Amino acid sequence: SDDSSNEGDASGDTEMDFLRGLFSRTLGLSSGEKVLDELTLDGVARYILSGKCKNIICMVGAGISTSAGIPDFRSPGTGLYANLQKFNLPYPEAIFQIDYFKKHPEPFFALARELYPGQFKPTVCHYFMRMLKDKGLLTRCYSQNIDTLERVAGLEGEDLIEAHGTFHTSHCVSFLCRKEYSMDWMKNKIFSEDIPKCDSCGSLVKPDIVFFGENLPARFFTTMKMDFPRCDLLIIMGTSLQVQPFASLVNRVSNSCPRLLINMEKTGQWGLRRLYLFLLIVHRDVAHLSSCDDGCMALAELLGWKAELEEMVKREHALIDSKDAKKKDKEATPSSRSTGAEAGNSDKTE
Repeated sequence: SDDSSNEGDASGDTEMDFLRGLFSRTLGLSSGEKVLDELTLDGVARYILSGKCKNIICMVGAGISTSAGIPDFRSPGTGLYANLQKFNLPYPEAIFQIDYFKKHPEPFFALARELYPGQFKPTVCHYFMRMLKDKGLLTRCYSQNIDTLERVAGLEGEDLIEAHGTFHTSHCVSFLCRKEYSMDWMKNKIFSEDIPKCDSCGSLVKPDIVFFGENLPARFFTTMKMDFPRCDLLIIMGTSLQVQPFASLVNRVSNSCPRLLINMEKTGQWGLRRLYLFLLIVHRDVAHLSSCDDGCMALAELLGWKAELEEMVKREHALIDSKDAKKKDKEATPSSRSTGAEAGNSDKTE
């Protein structure tokens, strides 16, 4: 039966090669170089270990942070857009519309209190990208996320394109002012439930995240022209590939560049019909359907990095817990001393 199975697999490969050639000739498309020996996670791992893969780009979305406790945007029932009824918005996306924000900033800042960076730990997926950096394989991470967890995991400014902005800095919304404010300043305003207003002109101050109706950072456009032509492996994780121009980046790599999707479902250009056509023609696209953490851990295991990744996650989470504990102790210390002083004064009075 093993021989029959092997014969069936060989026959299937032959039919796939025939169909790939047929589609290429019919549509006038080049079949491209066969970089992966098979369109599986194993094939991707062997390609990385071959030494031919040196310029990996990661494209990531909200799905890489859901295991940290941060909801994604579009999942039915659990996504952010499905749970905004309490803000009485005209439509869910309005909370990130710049014109709506200028008139009604309260919903956004109320949501910001719930999702503010610093309350969550990076995931296995974040640390897998850190490992790619440490091993000299990561060219850049292009992120749609505003949670700053890539930075917390150890990626630095040069490693990142935060395509949809960041909470790291904030600016006055007035074009005549544009005064910059720090992350700590914004955090204090948000958690004191004050609507942040500019000290200079009194206009609203907004974190530097990109709202609908705003342009993406200029660095997004300049850097992508340099990065994507030399990319030799594109890893797409946790994104629906529905928001432009970010989604269009998948088409900027060369025709021979393998593209790995790690996601809970096929999406965007990995829709079933398009995926099948891509597999026929270019033999480069792999869709691994799982959570981002499970997919990254599975790939790490195939690469021989699993123990190292598990140790990194454990070590880094312990460091975060330690810093949080010290911060809480420091915040509690002044009130403790004050209480003691008041008690002492009371004893003297008696």
